[in-house]
Amino acid sequence: MKNLLDEKKIAACKDDLDLRLYTIKLLAKESELVLHGMGSWSVKTSLENESSLCMIGDVEKSDGLRKEDFLCVELEKLLSLVKKEKFDSSKMKKEESMFLLHALIPYKFVDFTHADAILTLSNAVTGKETIQKLFENFLVIDYVTPGVDMVQAVYAMSKDVDWKNVGGIIVHNYGIFTFGESAQESYNKMIEAVTKAEEYLNENAAVVIERSYVHSECDIAKITRVFSAAKGYDVSLNINQTPLASFYASQDNLKAFASRGVLVPEHIAYTKRAPLVMEDTDLEGGLKKYMQEYKAYFQKYATDEVMHNGAPEYMIIKNLAVISFGKDKQEAAKINDIVEHTMLAVLRADKLGGFESISEKDSFVLEYRK
Repeated sequence: MKNLLDEKKIAACKDDLDLRLYTIKLLAKESELVLHGMGSWSVKTSLENESSLCMIGDVEKSDGLRKEDFLCVELEKLLSLVKKEKFDSSKMKKEESMFLLHALIPYKFVDFTHADAILTLSNAVTGKETIQKLFENFLVIDYVTPGVDMVQAVYAMSKDVDWKNVGGIIVHNYGIFTFGESAQESYNKMIEAVTKAEEYLNENAAVVIERSYVHSECDIAKITRVFSAAKGYDVSLNINQTPLASFYASQDNLKAFASRGVLVPEHIAYTKRAPLVMEDTDLEGGLKKYMQEYKAYFQKYATDEVMHNGAPEYMIIKNLAVISFGKDKQEAAKINDIVEHTMLAVLRADKLGGFESISEKDSFVLEYRK
């Protein structure tokens, strides 16, 4: 992972918020670090003589970010909440709980990303052992549901630690926090940690993409028609026949292989837990079975939720392609981007003993979080 810091641009920053914006934009340039703006970044600073935590999270387009895009909260209010240790989760959204996570880290600048390399290691069967070995000075925390549960877990594990000896925090199957008293320090720690993970993957989980072209009489008009009817709107298709997609689609036992869950928990809002896998030409039959299986999944875990549309968000056609569905071209392209990052992570994690995402039950909790 290339370090993009420019000392001249740092020197041109007038205040903490300028510095914060500068390194957010650097991180967001790398899709392997920040895919479609998914992440969160904060700075603790003084605003009108009041110590505040200013944060930006989940920004689709970082280039246009301005100071006005920060959400700022009085720091003492956040810390008083953190120290209560118990929160009413029914009254707190995930975005609000992320403020608490950033507040409890006692450093000026905090970066959080769902870095591909970290998540690939973490979602491998051997992930816990590998991460513990590579990141000895990090707090490493088992996966818990993002939100209040995660705040409580991080607080419980960190309240007695000497923060001077903590290089960062990794939450399994979720992401990585780095921090520092300067924006540069936190940024450098992120780049160094992700680079270490990438180097390990390059040495131990290299994937050779074998390209094989298979001619198909795939009926795109029929696919569009069938899925538009299933979803209740005119779908846009993103058809991916890159070497990666066709290689992924050629794997043995394809349905089981491709249905092991998401790379990042938040991705489930875009992709569901699994795609439709087509290994024959009965599109209507395959779609019907998928929707029946989705209904069974919903009924297994539902309490008072209302079931989402049961049609898949993307489809894998054996030996041929990955097709993503969206309300428009932009949404279909976004889903394809998420799937592309997931495909490579799955192939690499399999080199480390197998890909293992969050559980089906945890997936449901994220998919139906209010």
